[in-house]
Amino acid sequence: MAATLAVVPACHAGPAPPPPTRIVAETGAIALVESPPVETTLDHADVANAADEWVAMIDAAKKTIDFVEFYASEPEANDRAESKLTPVIVAIERAAARGVRVRFLADSVFAPKYPDTLERLRRAGAVVRIIDFGKRGGGILHAKYFVVDRSEAFVGSQNFDWRALTHIQEIGVHVSSPAFAGALLDILDTDWELAAGADAAARVHGTDLGETRTKTGEHVTLTASPKGWLPDESRWELPKLVAMLDGATRTVDVQVLTYKTKERDGSPFPTLDDALRRAAARGVHVRLLVSEWASKPGSDSRSVLEDLAKEPNVEVRVIVIPRWSGGEIPFARVAHAKYMVVDGARAWVGTSNWEGDYFTKSRNVGVIIDGGKLPVRLDGIFVDGWGGAYGTHL
Repeated sequence: MAATLAVVPACHAGPAPPPPTRIVAETGAIALVESPPVETTLDHADVANAADEWVAMIDAAKKTIDFVEFYASEPEANDRAESKLTPVIVAIERAAARGVRVRFLADSVFAPKYPDTLERLRRAGAVVRIIDFGKRGGGILHAKYFVVDRSEAFVGSQNFDWRALTHIQEIGVHVSSPAFAGALLDILDTDWELAAGADAAARVHGTDLGETRTKTGEHVTLTASPKGWLPDESRWELPKLVAMLDGATRTVDVQVLTYKTKERDGSPFPTLDDALRRAAARGVHVRLLVSEWASKPGSDSRSVLEDLAKEPNVEVRVIVIPRWSGGEIPFARVAHAKYMVVDGARAWVGTSNWEGDYFTKSRNVGVIIDGGKLPVRLDGIFVDGWGGAYGTHL
């Protein structure tokens, strides 16, 4: 759908004008997409692997592919034969060669550290922009998503990084819906304009609802962060997660990389922790699965997790991905997925770690799924991590 650049106050100078009237969401589809670390049993035969799904989506593109990524990183040249990201980049090169318009937006934090992949994309014909989200929202562009032909969207925890596709446990979703993709492009186009130096008040508004109902019964809703920097502020993710937790009646299963009750500047962030405790207090069984990065002895996050685990009806476990037989890989061999399942019937899959800055200062996106088969299947993946060979007590 056509989008317009609108001026909306970004710093709460007054009530923002409402977005334009939105179209009714059409029937779409949604599918889980995973990245299982090699040499583990975390691969699920019925769930698509991101490396394959990304190539298929890119190869199907006819007009446009729009990427928003925290960063882009291939391995060193002598290791590329083993990289699952290299075929993705080659697919982008094929797309550009056949006339597909490719845009790629990345954050400024890692762009100087990993310049080669961005330069390769430029040489292929992609238009690459870098955004300093720190100067805008105060955090980083941490989102990981892309949109094909304004109708197919991928949102997930996978960075555009060879390690994410081979050596890290990740979860994402492929959503087929022009309505969902159009709303996601409102966020992308907003950041695209901001990266080019647009005024801080710039917002891009399309006419898409950001919601869709799938053929298999799921109701899918786009969420995003941070507050104050959204084309449609009603999409802010944090209150939607709290509402999911406050609506739980039986079970809450959460897997995240990190879990903290402070912002990075030290200010308190009790919002999600309080919601989990409220759920447990009314008899909901809460299970929280975190990475070993979040549970280092003596760390602030470890003490928060130990305190939460003392609550009745709350269990906390750590998922540990074993070392690769080929040797040490920095920033890898970890569970990086971020998702939640409530009562086996509602799910959230996103790009935010459960720390305050990811919702209040940094750009992130997510998907809430109500009903259908996906929440049930996602909870099965959670159980595999919780009770399998890699889950361990705190």
